[in-house]
Amino acid sequence: MSDTHSSGTATIPLPPTERGSAGRVAVIDARGRGSRAAQSVESAAQRGPVLVLVDTLEDAGALVAAGATHFLLDPCEPDAIALAVRAAGGGLPQRHGATAAIAPGPLHRWLAGRLANGANCAVAAVALSRLDLVHAAHGRSRTDAAISALLERLSIAVEGHAIIARAGGEHVLLAMEDGSTDHMLAILGEELTRPVLTGGVRVVLGSRVGFATPEPGDDAEAMIRRAYQALHGARESDGATIHLAEPEGVAPIDALAVDLHLGLSRGEIGVVFQPQVEVASGRIVGVEALARWEHPRWGPLGAATLFAAAERADLGIALSDQIQALVLSRAAAWPRALGALRLSLNLTAADVARRGFAATFLDRVDASGFPRGRLTVELTETGMIREMKTVAGLLAELRAAGCRIAIDDFGTGYSSLAYLKALPLDYVKLDKALVDEIAGSPRDRVVVRGVIDIARALGLAVIAEGVETPAQLALLSAEGCGWYQGFLCAGPLREEELVALVEQS
Repeated sequence: MSDTHSSGTATIPLPPTERGSAGRVAVIDARGRGSRAAQSVESAAQRGPVLVLVDTLEDAGALVAAGATHFLLDPCEPDAIALAVRAAGGGLPQRHGATAAIAPGPLHRWLAGRLANGANCAVAAVALSRLDLVHAAHGRSRTDAAISALLERLSIAVEGHAIIARAGGEHVLLAMEDGSTDHMLAILGEELTRPVLTGGVRVVLGSRVGFATPEPGDDAEAMIRRAYQALHGARESDGATIHLAEPEGVAPIDALAVDLHLGLSRGEIGVVFQPQVEVASGRIVGVEALARWEHPRWGPLGAATLFAAAERADLGIALSDQIQALVLSRAAAWPRALGALRLSLNLTAADVARRGFAATFLDRVDASGFPRGRLTVELTETGMIREMKTVAGLLAELRAAGCRIAIDDFGTGYSSLAYLKALPLDYVKLDKALVDEIAGSPRDRVVVRGVIDIARALGLAVIAEGVETPAQLALLSAEGCGWYQGFLCAGPLREEELVALVEQS
């Protein structure tokens, strides 16, 4: 590679017996150049496959976007360059079909499309290992055949749900439409660990996997970069062969627990409102209040992170009290445009376990001036499991006082239908996971239809969470769902944004 290192790019003709459709492979040395090499890649990609030699995979996303079809991480095995060139030029057999191994460029574009549409997706970066040992034991041709057979098997296993890209040498990228981490990792774990039969010989290839699912603000480059970073973590690990990517810029929960003590006193805890829409009329009829922490270092943090930090800091009750008071005071001062909206407020498992909480909570509501009759109290299944009798009594007291009651995130956890019969409820809120399934197979729709039918038969209204597409809404409407919330209407909004949306609608 000395010529390549000095010039930054080289074109390597393949032997006649190994040429694919491209015939020639551009080899670009991006070591030490990072994303600056993208211009060279883009120029070379117009002429055919591009193999990029890198010393880090942090800029892989940008290089893929520029047209890189294959990567090779330096330092590498002695024969890896030749193997990578053969793969880039079509020397390794590949399956042709909907999920055949393809260049990362199309994979990048497919992934970008999924993210733009808010669809579920995930990326796995796979590094095959033991290639030197397999080569020494069985020869290069059988090693090549084993890799090709493994790609073929992966293609069949994920057919219709993912695409595969050979990323040079020992690296493989998979972009998957199913964001279910456990499901896809199970497939990868099974297919990558089974021996490959080639030429009557069982060949065992090792592997390490980096796996990334979307985080807010992710584009295709960010997801691919995080998958490669997770792969690096898996390769550095002594035992774990699969490593899940951490979100970029995530604060350690212990540090957040310390910060929360100051955050509560400095007024960093705020609230946003997500609209709830009547399906039949399209009118915004209510909102769910959602806590947000405007962290001075990490930016906006959602309720899940906030309450996890509170639990670690033993501040769960103090946080819940502050949020309830804040939400009620804000809603009581709403302008005329919001004066008819219902307000949904979440209670925690710690709240319902407090002795005398119902009376304390109703006093707080009355002190705020917000009418009990427009208030819905939401409680998740996980907050009900251990203290069913206590919860039932609490909810009955709140309902008798004029509040309405909703079971939130139904379809997760234990999903016990007994809750619908035993508790004094007004609403069932379908979890986003169930809403996602309604646009899936007929069997998925049967499950959602069954939950809705049971709820309606018990006199309960049904609210669907996480509705993102017109197709989901149409199917939910056909099954009798009365209300929905989700990005199809709007995500969580600040009060001024909510006013503008209500006035516009």
